[in-house]
Parts: sequence; C-alpha cells; structure tokens
Amino acid sequence: MFAEEIQSHLTQKIIPFWSGLKDEKYGGFYGYLGYDLTLNRQAVKGCILNSRILWFFSNACLLLGDDSLLADAKHAYEFLKEHCIDPENGGVYWSLTYDGRPEDTTKHTYNQAFAIYALSSYYDASKDAQALELALSLYQIVEQKCRDAYGYMEAFDIRFAPVENDKLSENGVMAEKTMNTLLHVFEAYTELYRVSKNADVAQKLREMLDLFAERVYNQKAGRQEVFFDQTWHTLIDLYSYGHDIETAWLLDRGLEVLGDEAYTARLSPMTRTITKNIYDRAYIDHSLVNEAENGVVDTTRVWWVQAEAVVGFLNGYQKSPEHTEYLQAAEEIWAYIKDYMVDPREGSEWYAGLDKDRHPVQDPIVEPWKCPYHNGRMCIEVIRRMRDAA
Repeated sequence: MFAEEIQSHLTQKIIPFWSGLKDEKYGGFYGYLGYDLTLNRQAVKGCILNSRILWFFSNACLLLGDDSLLADAKHAYEFLKEHCIDPENGGVYWSLTYDGRPEDTTKHTYNQAFAIYALSSYYDASKDAQALELALSLYQIVEQKCRDAYGYMEAFDIRFAPVENDKLSENGVMAEKTMNTLLHVFEAYTELYRVSKNADVAQKLREMLDLFAERVYNQKAGRQEVFFDQTWHTLIDLYSYGHDIETAWLLDRGLEVLGDEAYTARLSPMTRTITKNIYDRAYIDHSLVNEAENGVVDTTRVWWVQAEAVVGFLNGYQKSPEHTEYLQAAEEIWAYIKDYMVDPREGSEWYAGLDKDRHPVQDPIVEPWKCPYHNGRMCIEVIRRMRDAA
C-alpha cells in the first residue's frame, strides 16, 4: 500500500508537473511558479534546479523504464551542457537568465557537485559517454580548484578565486565550510564512483567519511554540526534535523557503493545513532520539525525535510529491522505528506512548508531551490527499496 501509493504519486503528480515545465523555446525548465500558480517564463534559471531535474528524470527513467522520461532528461542535459558550464574557465555557473545567458557567475562547490551527480545518473540512463566525461572533468575541477588542506572550500568567482560563502551560509553566520556542501559532494562522488569505479574517486569518498566522523559529527551530542570556519571549528549551536536524517541514509548509501568493510564498520554506528536521535528528538505529530538553534525549535514542517525523513527512517528500518517504529514513522510521514503537504490544486505540486497548524506557507511552488530532487527522490527510493525487499 505504502509503495503503491508513492508510485502513483510519482507517475501521476510529480512527473507530469515537472515535465510540463519544459521551456521548449530557450531550453531547460522554467525557474519560478508562484504560490498563486502564476508561471514566470522570464525568471532566472538556477543551475542547481536544472541539475536536480536532470538527476530526477534520469533516475525516474532508470526506475520505470519509460523512454519519455529519458527525453525529458536529455532536454535538461542539453541545457546544462550548452549553457550552465563555463566554456572559458570551466565549472558550472550559479544561475542563468531565462534565455540561457550567465546571470550569477559564482562558481560554488555545491553547484559543481550537483552537476556531477546529475551527469553520472544521466550517463547511467543514456549510456552517453560524453556525459560521463563531463562529470569527470567537473570532478577534476573540484579537486584542483575547490580544496584546501582541510577539505572543500565553497564559494568562488568566475575564475575560481575564493569569495564569501553567502549562498550556503544562514542563521547569521558566514561559514567557510558547511556540512551541507560536504554532504552533497559526497553524494555526487558516490554516484560518480558507482558508474565509473574510478579508484581516485573512491579515495576521496574515504577522505570525506573521515571528515564526517572526525570533524562534522558531534559524538557527545549525537548529531552533526552545520557551519564551520576553515579548519572545521563550529560557528553556531544549530541542529538541522532534515540534514541529519538525510546524511544518515546518504552515508549508508555511500558505504554500500564503496564496499569498504572497515569504513562501514566505523561509520555505521554513527548513522544508526543519528537516525535514533532524530526519531527521539524531532519526530513530532507524524512529521519532522525543522531545526533547533540554541535549543529553540523551529516547528515549521519544511517540504524537503519530510521527504528525507521518509527515506531516512525506511533506511533505518532496513539497516535495523528490529526497529519497526522507523518503518511506522516512514509510513506516517507519508500519510502526513499526502494529507497536508501535497497541494491539491490542479497544476501544482507540494507546498514549500506548513506552519504549526498545518496551514501552507505561501512560498513559491517552484524556485531555484524547490524542485523534484527531494520529493522525487523519496518516491524513487521507496519504490526501489520496497521492490528489492519483496
């Protein structure tokens, strides 16, 4: 019932919605749909948005075997290849104008990671060797231009000179390194290694696992820290519940792909603890609250946090089947999503968030950060995992 409902949601709601946002004139996908469902055809097109859409359609095609989804993925791929990548300096821009010209030429490690992630999946779906070549070339750029002695730096100008990391810093701090960017570099390299089996990529995965275990994870608190200075000193008391449950399953996925028994033995206790603590601390009213800053909880139900909680708790149950409460939580959060988070209006998708009374916040339905990556991936992961378990 759980997986069948989610497959129906994927095929009847999420896929048609995003397929309908293709820009047939200028390429890529439209970048903004307001809460009032007014489409802005001249809105900025975020390169993260386009990469995530490319990832989504590639994986939906791999899951469902529908060639029309590969056509949607190719539409995103052509736009990324022809417009999002800087032909002179290399790397992926932050955003483009509606007609495909550079709008914000910041080169952010986060953005490079999502392009690598998407191109790797597109290669798997299409077997287009050029997509893998592009993914590997962006990997080389990240390794050559985006690292220091302590890990991955984050924000750069068009020529990869460091700049302030304002795009991935929040909560009143300016972070030189973030858990969020490291997580998505890890995620991207996991997918790149899965399709390439490149030994150098595998070694970088091990190095990032070391950083999570030694720098990001607060063993005493049983959680991750979020914002850091250059040498991984934390800058703020912030507990990001959504990122923690997302990290738990993405690290487990990376460990499976990497297949290094020593790292699996070392990191698995950490991912199990993170999952347990999120269940104990943030799972309230059949859903996940957002975050806690200095101990003060933000009770907003954010769309992507709910999606990651479904996958994270399902993963926790599959790793530790004695914890049937995790499977129950995944099913209950899906019911919450279905009843409150999914926008019932024709021509819409999910609300961006809900307040404590379950009323939708009136934020855009589509904007540079709101795309089918989290909720589409939730559907893909649940269907795939339940199929494999059957």
